[in-house]
Amino acid sequence: SRPPAGRASDEVRRRSELESRRAEVEARRLAEQEDQERRARDEEIRRRAEEEARRQAQELAQREAEARRLQEEAEARAEVAEEPVTVDDEPELPRETPKPHKAAKKAADVVERPGKKQAEPGEKERSIKKAARKDSIRARELEKPETEYVEDDAKEPVAGGRPVRRKRKVAKPQLQDKHGFQKPTAPVVREVEIPETISVGELAARMSVKAAQVIKELFKQGVMVTINQVIDQDTAAIVVEELGHKPVAAERKDVEDELIAELARQVDQIEQRSRPPVVTIMGHVDHGKTSLLDYIRRTRVASGEAGGITQHIGAYHVQTDKGVLSFLDTPGHAAFSAMRARGARVTDIVVLVVAADDGVMPQTIEAIQHARASNVPIVVAINKTDKPDANPDRVMQELTQQQVVAEEWGGDTMMVKVSAKTGEGIDNLLDALLLQAEVLELKAPTEGPARGAIVESSLDKGRGPVATVLVQAGTLHRGDMIVSGTEYGRVRAMFDENGRSVQEAGPSIPVQVLGLSGTPNAGDDVLVVVDERRAREVAELRTARERQSKLDDQRAVSLDQLFSQLKEGEQKAVNLILKADVQGSVEAIRDSLLKLSNDEVRVAVVATGVGAITESDANLAVTSNAILLGFNVRADAAARRVIDEKGLDLRYYSIIYELIDDVKKAISGMLSPVVTEEIIGLALVRDVFRSSKFGAIAGCMVTEGTIRRNSPIRVLRNNVVVFEGALESLRRFKDDVPEVKAGTECGIGVKNYNDVQTGDQIEVFERTERARVL
Repeated sequence: SRPPAGRASDEVRRRSELESRRAEVEARRLAEQEDQERRARDEEIRRRAEEEARRQAQELAQREAEARRLQEEAEARAEVAEEPVTVDDEPELPRETPKPHKAAKKAADVVERPGKKQAEPGEKERSIKKAARKDSIRARELEKPETEYVEDDAKEPVAGGRPVRRKRKVAKPQLQDKHGFQKPTAPVVREVEIPETISVGELAARMSVKAAQVIKELFKQGVMVTINQVIDQDTAAIVVEELGHKPVAAERKDVEDELIAELARQVDQIEQRSRPPVVTIMGHVDHGKTSLLDYIRRTRVASGEAGGITQHIGAYHVQTDKGVLSFLDTPGHAAFSAMRARGARVTDIVVLVVAADDGVMPQTIEAIQHARASNVPIVVAINKTDKPDANPDRVMQELTQQQVVAEEWGGDTMMVKVSAKTGEGIDNLLDALLLQAEVLELKAPTEGPARGAIVESSLDKGRGPVATVLVQAGTLHRGDMIVSGTEYGRVRAMFDENGRSVQEAGPSIPVQVLGLSGTPNAGDDVLVVVDERRAREVAELRTARERQSKLDDQRAVSLDQLFSQLKEGEQKAVNLILKADVQGSVEAIRDSLLKLSNDEVRVAVVATGVGAITESDANLAVTSNAILLGFNVRADAAARRVIDEKGLDLRYYSIIYELIDDVKKAISGMLSPVVTEEIIGLALVRDVFRSSKFGAIAGCMVTEGTIRRNSPIRVLRNNVVVFEGALESLRRFKDDVPEVKAGTECGIGVKNYNDVQTGDQIEVFERTERARVL
C-alpha cells in the first residue's frame, strides 16, 4: 500500500527543508573552519618571518662586534709598538686590550711575578718592545707576496779565494688545495630536470646547493617547507630560476606509457595481413536492425529482448562464402546515443538500416552523424521492402537531404534494398560490404600480443565478470594476462557469440572473456601484458589517476561557488541508485536520468553498478534517502531484508521507456504547483461607517464581477496596494450574504484593517494551484 500523494509530497518537502538547513549549517561551519585555518596559517607565517628577521639581525650584530674587536686589537698593538714604556710611569691600556703576544706576556711575568729575581730597570720595556716588533714583522710577512730564496749555481770568488754561493729571491709557487680544486671564476648554470613532484632535498642536490638555501628561497615565496617535503613542478621551477639555473620539465613516463610503447614496437616488427571488416548496424527503433542480423546469422535474437527492443550491444561474426564479417548490433533508442558512439568508434563500415515504410527518423540522422564523426563509409540497407506501403524512392530522397546520395543518383553511397523477413537482397548486401572492405584494404598484425576494445561487460552470478572483447590486432589466447581500464586478470575462458569455447581469437573477432577482476567500462582498451605484476601496476596507476581526477572535481570551492552551492541547496533533490545487467545500459540510463534535472528539482544518481542489488546498495539508499532502480536485475535476500525493514522504495524495470517515465512522474510530483490568480470582483468605496462591533465598515458599489465572502482581497488606493487580507463581513442591507454581484451596493468589513477611506477600491481574487509536469 502506498501513502497518499499529498502526504508523500509533504514528507518529501519536509525532508528537503531539513536537508537545506543541514546544508546551510554545514556550509557555515566549513566557512568558519576555513577562516580559522587561514588565520592560523597567517599567524604562523608572521611568526616565522619575525624569527628569521631576528636571527639575521643577531648574526649581523655578531659580525659587527667581531669586526670591531679585530680593529681594536690591531690599534692596541700599534700603540704598544710606538709609545715608550717606562717602569715607573706605565701607560694605561684600554679596557678591551687583546691578549698580548706570548713573548710580551712572558717578559711581563718575569718583571711582575713575586718571589722572582727583580728585573733590571728597563728590562720590561725592552721585552714589550721586542714582542711588538715580532708582531709587526709577522704582519708584514703576511702582507708580502710569498717568496723564497734559492741557491744560485754560479759561485763568486772572494778575497780569500773561497767561493761563496749567491742566493736569489724567487716567488713561491701558489699553494693548491689538497685535492687540486680550482675555484671557478664564473657561476655554473645547470639545466635542472624537474618531474611533476620533487622533494626539497632532491631539488637542492640537483642544483648542487645546500638544502637550507632552497628552503630560504621558498620562505621568501611564502611557502613553509621542510627538507623532506614534496613540492610541485611549478613551484620548483620558480625556485630554480631564482637561484640562477635553468628548469627543464621532465618527460612524463610511467608504466602505462612504457607498456604502450613496447606494444607499438612489437607491432611494427610483425607483418600485417588482411583482416575481416567490423560492421556496425545502426538505425532507428523498430526499423529491423536485429531482424536483419538474425536472418544473416540464422538465429532469433530479437525474441529475447524485452518488448522486442535491443537494449544491449551485441557482437557477432559470420562466415560467408566470400569471407568473414564481424557485426556489432547497437540499440536504436535515443537513450543509447553513447553506446552507438562506441559502436562507431571501433567499426570499419556502418550499415544504416532504414525502413522503407517509415523513412528517415531522428535516430537515423544521429547514426549518420556518428558515422561521419568516425570517418567510416556508410552502406544503406532499405529494409521492409516486402510491405505493401514500402516506398524506397522516398527513403532515398530523404537521405539526400542529409547529404547521403545513392550511387545510381551520382553519389558515393551504396544503397541495397533488402527484406529481413523474406531474405530478399541479403546476398547483395553482403557483397556490397565485402566490396567496401576490399576498397578499404583493412590490415592488422595477426601474431604477437593482442590489443582490442571492450564492447560490453556484465556480471554473471555463476561466472563472475564477463566482458565482450573485440580483438583489433594480434591474437588473444586463453591464459593471456590482460588489463582493461582499471581491471586486470588472466583469461580463464573464451566463448564465441554462440557460447562455444574457443582457444584463441584473431583480429576483428569478438569473444566473451572470463577472468577479469571486475566489469570494465564499455569502450575501454584491452592490452595483453607479460605477467601479473605488470598488469597490476598499470591497473593501480589508472585507478589512482581516476581517484585523483574525482578529488580534483571535488576540491574546495571559491566564495562565489560556495554561494551558488548554498543557493542550490534550496533545490529539491531526487536521489537514485541504479543497478543494471550490463555496463552499457547503466551509462545510457544514467545519462537520460541526469537530463531530467531542472531549476527546481535535481536528479542525483548516487551510485551505479552492474549486477544484483546487494545489501550495501540498500544501506546506501537508507543513508542517502535514495530510490533503488533495478534494470533487468533483482535484489538478493539480504538486500530485500533491509528494504523491508527500512521501507525503501524499490522498482524493477525491463524496458527503458517505463523507467524514465516513472522518474519523470516522480519529479513532476516534487515540482512546486503553478499558482495563478484571477480577479473575480472589484468594489468602489463610496463612504465609511464606524461600527462598535466591526470597526470601519466600507459602503461600496460593486463595479465589476462578484464580491465573495471567503475570498482574499486587496485594498487599492490610487491603484497602489495598501493592504492584503480577507473579508470579515459582507452585508446587503442588514442581511449577511455570500456574494454580491456587479451593480449592487453592499457593506464590507475588512478584517484587521480600519484605515479604509472613501475612494479606495477593494479587489477580490482567487488563487488556483495546478500541478506541473515535465
